[in-house]
Amino acid sequence: MKTSSSSLFIVFCILLPSINEANQASKLRELIKSKRSSSSSSDDSLREILSTKSFSPVYVSPQAGMKETEKVEELPGQPKGVDFDQYAGYVTVDPKHGRALFYYFAESPQNSSSKPLVLWLNGGPGCSSLGYGAMEEVGPFRVNSDGETLTRNYYAWNNVANILFLESPAGVGFSYSNTSSDISQNGDKRTAADNYVFLINWLERFPQYKTRDFFIAGESYAGHYIPELASLILQNNKITNQTVINLRGVAIGNAYIDEMSNEIGLYAFYWSHALISDETYNNLNSSCNFTGQDYSLICSEAMDRANGESGDIDSYNIYAPLCDGSNSSSGVAMADFDPCSDNYVYAYLNNPEVQKALHANVTKLPHDWEGCSDIGWTDWPDTVLPIIKELTTSGISFWLYSGDIDSVVPITSTRYSIKMLGLPIKNSWRPWETEFMSNPII
Repeated sequence: MKTSSSSLFIVFCILLPSINEANQASKLRELIKSKRSSSSSSDDSLREILSTKSFSPVYVSPQAGMKETEKVEELPGQPKGVDFDQYAGYVTVDPKHGRALFYYFAESPQNSSSKPLVLWLNGGPGCSSLGYGAMEEVGPFRVNSDGETLTRNYYAWNNVANILFLESPAGVGFSYSNTSSDISQNGDKRTAADNYVFLINWLERFPQYKTRDFFIAGESYAGHYIPELASLILQNNKITNQTVINLRGVAIGNAYIDEMSNEIGLYAFYWSHALISDETYNNLNSSCNFTGQDYSLICSEAMDRANGESGDIDSYNIYAPLCDGSNSSSGVAMADFDPCSDNYVYAYLNNPEVQKALHANVTKLPHDWEGCSDIGWTDWPDTVLPIIKELTTSGISFWLYSGDIDSVVPITSTRYSIKMLGLPIKNSWRPWETEFMSNPII
């Protein structure tokens, strides 16, 4: 394993994500495809993020007493013996437009008063951190196959930290805007700004966390969300007279951070895992410049051929079965992979009693809660590597980790992106072993 600098770490490990993330895959592919068909560049948003030097006080609404009203007494179907506090509700980030973001917060069962605060963000763009992050990945519960009851996730991150899951931007999950055009005008810049306003208000609501060590974690297109939000926090910390956020580090899994690296790494992963032919791989390398602009017809045809040759697979776990309605099982162990888990989460979060317990869906959305929502995306840079490089010199820890069976943002892409940063290697490659077991596992 290599460590590229004192503040940038990378580890490759086997992750077993849910088939639900195939929706995240489709959302990311939609965004990439729209970029290929566009002749304009979206890099202005990156320049604006990096050049922000002024600060205007952000909107802060009265927060007194709101924490108490948003405590989740008990989730329907939760197991007995739950020994941690849960909260859920909305934070208004733009009163003029009526934009409000939904959160779910799980405190740590032990010593929550001394443990750090972690904000978790899923990607897409347009996918839910409540449905994926909280209910299928690192949250305290998993939804059982009946869609009505929960099982404790003994590998939950709230065992070691207090975890805050945010559905962002507006239009995702239970988050909403009273201005319909907001949903079609989302983008990187406003998402970072709204997430920052959310944090400032949330910390007023939960003031005991104002001085706590704060980390941001997430996956996939959160590879954009997280560096952009971290950069905004550090910039505003220097010039604001409002709350200073004690950002200590970030962690992103299978991070979509550079379009060119992702395209090159994607097809290298396909070829190295025997998902595409030698001929198609050679055609891709000879006909595509992978710069994110002006894809030729020959290149586009080669990409389509590669997608066809790889077949109908779970793009986030190429060895996993697909859900066909007959392979779900109530006997699946919590640590095992269930390809139908997205169905269980969908049923659970659309249960009116669950929504009531979560203080969710207060606007009575005219549609079901969805794991990924159709939202417009108007600005995004080809790369956030300049932001990441700047963050590595800021004193915060920056950790990129990559599962090795994800073909959407594959391990190969992560390695290409790290190489493009041009950081010095501090520690040589080495096995990664667990330290909490008597016999280490590589």
